[in-house]
Amino acid sequence: MGCDGGTIPKRHELVKGPKKVEKVDKNAELAAKWRYCALSQEKLKRPIVACELGRLYNKDAIIEYLLDKSAERPNSEVVAHIRNIKDVKELNLTDNPAWEGERHNIKGDCYEDMHCSMFICPVVGLEMNGKHKFLFLQTCGCVFSERALREVKTEICHKCGDPFQEDVLVTLNGTKEEVEKLQKAMEERRAKAKTAKKSKKSKDTKVSKSQDSTGSCDTSETKSTSVNGEGSSASRSDSAPGPSTSGESSKTLKAPPGLVIGSKRSIQDMKDKSETYKSLFTSHGSAKRTKDQISNWVTHTPYHF
Repeated sequence: MGCDGGTIPKRHELVKGPKKVEKVDKNAELAAKWRYCALSQEKLKRPIVACELGRLYNKDAIIEYLLDKSAERPNSEVVAHIRNIKDVKELNLTDNPAWEGERHNIKGDCYEDMHCSMFICPVVGLEMNGKHKFLFLQTCGCVFSERALREVKTEICHKCGDPFQEDVLVTLNGTKEEVEKLQKAMEERRAKAKTAKKSKKSKDTKVSKSQDSTGSCDTSETKSTSVNGEGSSASRSDSAPGPSTSGESSKTLKAPPGLVIGSKRSIQDMKDKSETYKSLFTSHGSAKRTKDQISNWVTHTPYHF
């Protein structure tokens, strides 16, 4: 059973104890949250968006997910609460002047600070690397550190100047307790919006129904008044052909005496008219041409021999 050659086994080699729990490197965990997209696990690049739970995403990844939700993704449960593009907010971030990017250490012979971040707080100057708590405003998307909002208390955004309230502040990459609070607030907000939408729709339907009923009543009244007006006008025309009592004069065209409607008139019939009036018609003698005025038609053939 072994132990040949004078080897003496130790206790930990023979007795198997409980496995040690593997500890996650804090620096690696912070880098995964603050430098990589929570959905595609790619490096964060502008434009960067955040959801109502405070997670960071690349906007391109969110658009691809919304276009095809049936595709298999490793972290699809992270974005299950995102229904459309309105559920995320594009962040207005402040660049870090000390950030040199990743190209300066291509060879690997330079020191790379893992805590150096791409973005900083515009008020205090703290780097957004996970060591300090950061929040963003759902109204304008500006990002600040908690220290800046605590030290400089104001109801106006430090960067863009828009007014805000504490209800629109969302913690970025918060703890489990903070994420649970944000989820409850999100569900309450969505429930209120749903009820408000239903009440607005019911009001719109009531208004449309009332307008339809009033319109039908108006049309029936106009029809009745028109029928009554026609009957009264017919009775007035039968009884007395004089002017109407309502004050509206009805103009009727009367044919001249001795003229039958639909019959053709000739110049001979208009004996009482003047010569200038008669000359307007083609049947008058002045309008007719003489034989000298009528030109002969000459055919022209271009063939010459």
